[in-house]
Amino acid sequence: MYKPKLEKDIRCPLEYGLDIFGGKWKSRIICVLAEKNILRYSQVRKEMTDITDAVLAAALKELILDGIVVRKQFNEIPPRVEYSLTKKGNSVVPILQSICKWSGAYQNNDHENLLPQCNKCNYSFPLE
Repeated sequence: MYKPKLEKDIRCPLEYGLDIFGGKWKSRIICVLAEKNILRYSQVRKEMTDITDAVLAAALKELILDGIVVRKQFNEIPPRVEYSLTKKGNSVVPILQSICKWSGAYQNNDHENLLPQCNKCNYSFPLE
């Protein structure tokens, strides 16, 4: 598995949080799993748009290592693997929903093309 040349130097709790759920894909994976509860890899892939298998696999591995997602493998033929949020992962969901609400109040969204999991966030209230 990939190991960075330099150890991360995280000194701020905000940096830690953004490292865990920041970026384009990790937050979307968390939101998809929060909405659907348990998904197989192919189902996660289907819910995500415009993500490559390599990027999805890497993001899932990082989320597993950070204790956000759990991977459950069944000894069946064909092999079956399921992904779901841990307790720690579920604790991130309200934070992401708050960020979504803040972003929705300031960003001009194309409401018709929202991702299905985004429809669960009531982001369309004005902030003062």
